[in-house]
Amino acid sequence: MSVLDDILAAKRDEVTLLHQPQARDAIRTAALAAPPTRDFVGALRHDDQLAVIAEFKRRSPSKGDLAPDLDPAITALAYAGGGAAALSVLTDRLFFGGSVEDLRVARAAAPATPALRKDFTIDADQVYESRAIGADAVLLIVAAVPDPGELADLHALAVELGLGVLIEAHDDAELDVALGVGARVVGVNARNLGTFAEDLGVAERLAARIPADVVAVAESAIRSLDDARRVAAVGFDAILVGEALVRAEDPSRLVSALAATPRTRR
Repeated sequence: MSVLDDILAAKRDEVTLLHQPQARDAIRTAALAAPPTRDFVGALRHDDQLAVIAEFKRRSPSKGDLAPDLDPAITALAYAGGGAAALSVLTDRLFFGGSVEDLRVARAAAPATPALRKDFTIDADQVYESRAIGADAVLLIVAAVPDPGELADLHALAVELGLGVLIEAHDDAELDVALGVGARVVGVNARNLGTFAEDLGVAERLAARIPADVVAVAESAIRSLDDARRVAAVGFDAILVGEALVRAEDPSRLVSALAATPRTRR
């Protein structure tokens, strides 16, 4: 089994808990009563410079512990202070050391910055849960939800609930699926979720296929200003950066430098 297979197997077990009638009713009631979301999609639309989605994560399956003692409030404040357009908060506990509480705390610490819930969303009740816990946007990964009909349903539900949606693709076929369900924000992940190997050339190659009216986000393998310049030069609107930021001595300064990177319009 691949790493993604392991993650999805664990996620299906988690989803069964959300399906319990009492939990489901509570989550849906909270989601429908939640205050308005912050505009995730609009925050990523910068004319001439990269928008930075700054990620909070303590560990990864491929690298192990990155920053196990990371504090969500302090980190969110540093990211927002550096000019991050949005936050990305890992809420998966088993593989990434995150939690729902991390998202709540980070979002409260940076009240003007939209927060993306970074998790493996495969079920409608997870979308309701994301809205209920205060997320402004959710991640949908084509490789995790390969059926276009199911992906379209999750996307439509998220939009109906007022959530922004980042749909993630890894190759041409997945990009076609993402665009086919009407994605307004598409992420191209340079990391193979089967092996966790990275190739930034994948993002460079797929950039030209993303329509100009769709926000294009380069994900993974961006660890330096040179990497940011590579994806900016081919027309990406935004970058999602995690490891480099959580390892940085001054994450606020690094966010600021990345956000100053000029971009070429597609």
